[in-house]
Amino acid sequence: MFIRNERSIKEFIRYYPVVSTIIIIHILTWLLDIIPIGLFNQLYHLGVGSHWGLQNGEYWRFITPIFLHGGLTHMLFNSFSLVLFGPALEEMLGKAKFLFVYIGAGVLANIATFIIHPSILYSHVGASGAIFGLFGVYVFMVAFRKNLIDSQSSQIVMVIFIIGIIMTFLRPNINIYAHILGFVVGFLIAPLVLNGARPYYPPQYRKSYDDDGEIRFDPNRWKKKRFSRKTKQNFLWTIIIILVVIGVLYNVF
Repeated sequence: MFIRNERSIKEFIRYYPVVSTIIIIHILTWLLDIIPIGLFNQLYHLGVGSHWGLQNGEYWRFITPIFLHGGLTHMLFNSFSLVLFGPALEEMLGKAKFLFVYIGAGVLANIATFIIHPSILYSHVGASGAIFGLFGVYVFMVAFRKNLIDSQSSQIVMVIFIIGIIMTFLRPNINIYAHILGFVVGFLIAPLVLNGARPYYPPQYRKSYDDDGEIRFDPNRWKKKRFSRKTKQNFLWTIIIILVVIGVLYNVF
């Protein structure tokens, strides 16, 4: 589920338009923060999850922080996580349900942060609450919908999730409430959005699309050569190392 098999960025965008659009927004909003022009900086700060602004009726700040980040490494960490874990869910749930989970988890996590941490001086940015919402759906699958996720992918999900939780409490300046509440929201709405979901198959196992845009699966997909167990294990550790390195860089810079 998490080994990317797309042959190009164009193909990735074609198969996963919602994930691709979110990542593009991540990059564009990060550029707003670094372009040395007052207007761009003002637009960025209008989206920060400022509790002072929220207490003054600026309720869009429950949504906009999901797409903003506090620096390059922060943006790369969340975007890389989304590239790895977003595509399979977008395909399994469909575009509308995936967006509902992502935005819903992020917004509810930000609302919970505002309620639990009401200080007017507090502000935050980042997509972590929304991404932890995706992990909530995956963990629900691991626990209750094993027919939707293979054992190797289950191991990857649980290892990365546990690392993410540990780093949540170890790294400074982390919105702990958003991480935990984002996961809880994703887990709780998982039964709803997974209704009718089908297991994910990489693009090379798909034959074509029918007239309604639905995937028509190749009947011979199970006969095709798959990745070896060793390759999958190596990929698991590669993911872990990359995420840990980016996380360390996020702390440093």
